[in-house]
Amino acid sequence: MMPAVYGFAALGIPALKRCIQWEGEWISLDEIGYLELSFGEYRQGLLRLLDCKRVIAVVRKQDHPFLLSLLEREDAFVVDTDSPFGDSACVIMASGMGKRFGGSKLLAPFAGKPMLGWTLEATRGLFRRRLVVTRSQEAAAYCREQGVEVLLHSQPHRNDALRLGLEAAAPADHCLFCPADQPLLSRDTVMALILLGQNLPDAIVRPGFGNVPGAPILFPARDYPELSTLPEGKGGSYVAAGHPERVHLLPVADEKELLDVDTRERLEQLEGLYAAAPQG
Repeated sequence: MMPAVYGFAALGIPALKRCIQWEGEWISLDEIGYLELSFGEYRQGLLRLLDCKRVIAVVRKQDHPFLLSLLEREDAFVVDTDSPFGDSACVIMASGMGKRFGGSKLLAPFAGKPMLGWTLEATRGLFRRRLVVTRSQEAAAYCREQGVEVLLHSQPHRNDALRLGLEAAAPADHCLFCPADQPLLSRDTVMALILLGQNLPDAIVRPGFGNVPGAPILFPARDYPELSTLPEGKGGSYVAAGHPERVHLLPVADEKELLDVDTRERLEQLEGLYAAAPQG
């Protein structure tokens, strides 16, 4: 295949100029590949466009300095369509005793299925390895029925559950620690957390509403040693609080995603919010 230089000169470059002058914010390009590499003036037009607009572009996966430089730009957000979520693991934290709830809440019915089932659905199919860490025999049996790996333990503290989960899930470039009692956490938010982690490899990524951080929290591998040696009763938020300069908040549009169920009253409240929200 040979590039049609006339086409780039007569059509491509004027099209880029129109995009630059257009009053809109977003431009879509499909695709940038080996044909574009042969025409320097077109490449320069692409760079000018990237400097003044938000651009969604398909970039051919090819070992070429110009294409690699596009992916390495500081303002680039890159999604590898062959492996969009990379080498990530997920530990679902389901070891709470439910004291304020008045018993185990993991299998409490929420909008037609057990509360734990909503977390399983939000995290399904996104991770190289995913497991539920729990003290509950009943929750463990439910997970196995759903084909989900489970680690049943009898350790007393949150730091113990986190350490056991991390040991089982590693090695992985990132690990998401996800509470089992946030039934309104959306799958889109989980995906966005992983994608942010892929683009910010040293960041601790967590969702937030306004300036208030929430869970789940995605950690890079550099934090695993600290996560494995937490003080008694501490969890991932303790590590995140110790590195505020590395915490990146993902804004969520609806605060209810980040609300957990600690009492039966809260369960009823969240069921009401779910029922009132448009479904689809």
